Amino acid sequence: MIVCGDDGLAHRLAAELRGVYGEQVTLVVPPSGRRVRQPVVGRARAASAALLDRVSAAVNRTGAGGAEPAANEQVVEAAEVTEAVLTDVGADRAAALALVYDDDETNIRAALTARRLNPRLRLVLRLYNRRLGQHIEELLDQTAAVASGSGPGTGGLDASTTVLSDADTAAPALAATALVGTSKVVQTEGLVLRAVERQPPRPGEVADPGLCTLALLSATSNDPAGADGSESSGEQGPQLLPDEAAVASATGRGTVVLEQVSYSGPSLPAGLGGVPPFASLFSRRLRWSLAGLVGCVLALAVALMFVTGEHPLYATYVTLLDLFGINDPAYHESTGRQVLQLLSGLVGLLLLPVLLAAVLEALGTFRSASALRKPPRGLGGHVVLLGLGKIGTRVLTRLRELHIPVVCVESDPEARGMATARRLRVPVVLGDVTQEGVLEAAKIHRAHALLALTSADTTNLEAALYARSVRPDLRVVLRLYDDDFATAVYRTLRAAHPFALTRSRSVSHLAAPAFAGAMMGRQILGAIPVERRVLLFAEVDVAGHPQLEGRTVGEAFRAGAWRVLALNTAPPGGRRGEGESPEEEGAPASGLVWDLPPTYVLGADDRVVLAATRRGLADLLGRRRRERAGA
Repeated sequence: MIVCGDDGLAHRLAAELRGVYGEQVTLVVPPSGRRVRQPVVGRARAASAALLDRVSAAVNRTGAGGAEPAANEQVVEAAEVTEAVLTDVGADRAAALALVYDDDETNIRAALTARRLNPRLRLVLRLYNRRLGQHIEELLDQTAAVASGSGPGTGGLDASTTVLSDADTAAPALAATALVGTSKVVQTEGLVLRAVERQPPRPGEVADPGLCTLALLSATSNDPAGADGSESSGEQGPQLLPDEAAVASATGRGTVVLEQVSYSGPSLPAGLGGVPPFASLFSRRLRWSLAGLVGCVLALAVALMFVTGEHPLYATYVTLLDLFGINDPAYHESTGRQVLQLLSGLVGLLLLPVLLAAVLEALGTFRSASALRKPPRGLGGHVVLLGLGKIGTRVLTRLRELHIPVVCVESDPEARGMATARRLRVPVVLGDVTQEGVLEAAKIHRAHALLALTSADTTNLEAALYARSVRPDLRVVLRLYDDDFATAVYRTLRAAHPFALTRSRSVSHLAAPAFAGAMMGRQILGAIPVERRVLLFAEVDVAGHPQLEGRTVGEAFRAGAWRVLALNTAPPGGRRGEGESPEEEGAPASGLVWDLPPTYVLGADDRVVLAATRRGLADLLGRRRRERAGA
């Protein structure tokens, strides 16, 4: 396995491949001093270099317990991934290559070169542009098929191209952590897997198992100073994919259950499209003025009906003629009729400036529809999102798909996500979050949660601490680069505020399992964090897996390793793309069947969606690889 990158994701991915899958990995990184390509705001470069050194040391220690540690690790420094560099690291004989640079163009250029060197090489690319990623994936797969002499639909070629985005992989978990009732979400091809964290039942109560129980939370989750369910927590840590006996015997422990497994597609609430709602066209004072004039017209019409005895519709018609000054003077009419005509003329004079103000306000609203909105008065129960960069933009989109009100805070008016905020008509506060008054402008005192997703750890931590001083019970989610630092911050904040929910997340920690699974040849649908551990959702072909093929769904279940959730009935290569309708005549959405009976026998032609731990997926793949090698 070859991993090429310039930030923490490359190091964590290499550690994942070594420690979990036991693979031989060559890590290609830029020379010292050039490893962090993106600017780090608020952090010294010396601290960044020290952090990378600690990560590299941790990666090197991963293989220290193996039989041949020197053969299991190799670090190569290269300024660019050229053809010569790929040849030197053995790309022509490697099984998989991951290109996880922060720049899309760098990854695409290296992928084209690698595919030319080795048509059978499995490629995993990190691209932020999803539409471009789909075209690149098809192009590289077609190139591999042509170069190997096999058709596009043949199964003899093991090479594949997978395009992933760390932002897309981590965004559902970051967004879901800030919501009430929604703990973790994985979305793919119009399908949403929703996992909910539930508290332990009280004495005499029976916990609702949902569709299935994905995990048992750690025994120390209710202890403010306890560990956050790390990998080394032992029996006190979370248990992924427990069996029924383990769930029944677990007392005082919360659970993570699968609550929703189908999704018809995102729909924005009314008023968030390109056309503003009618109420936002006019100010509140102008709306009251218009309502008062309408009331006067109705009162005059009713009065005219009683004075003249005319029909209500005719009386209203005559009142409008008097209002606009196009009726004949009531010279020979009764005194009451003359008084009403004068009053109608006076109301008509008042109507002209009100109508002019309404037109001007409506034009101004349409003119400023593309401008940034300010948080409305009385807003409450919303999510304050700090940072509209690569991660913040994806999280903002997820929150709006879940119909959650959001207020964004961004210091750069040219940030990546400003266009998305304008399109979704999300209020944005421009300013440095560390300055006084910025979070107050975002209504932090009435917010439900704070998502600190800027690129600077110190900025996120400072914002979280200040928000805690304003609202001790505020739900806080931090994006921190250093995972050890994230653990320390989490435990300290939870101990200081035991009744508030605090979560610290590292994007590389959330994204690395999905990238590693893709390098191992698995279609990873997403990853759900369970405290400090990760549960993967993958699409697997049953053929070639003795643990699945010929077994029933109940027999194929392995506690703590994997669990079959659904059957994919769609033909290979017939997945629904973005924007296509999920509904077909007589076919389930996305071709997935979720209500599989435990007695259903898995055949060689079946493809299943399963939840698996990282080691469980590695064991499932390792056995298949050994069988192929033996054959």
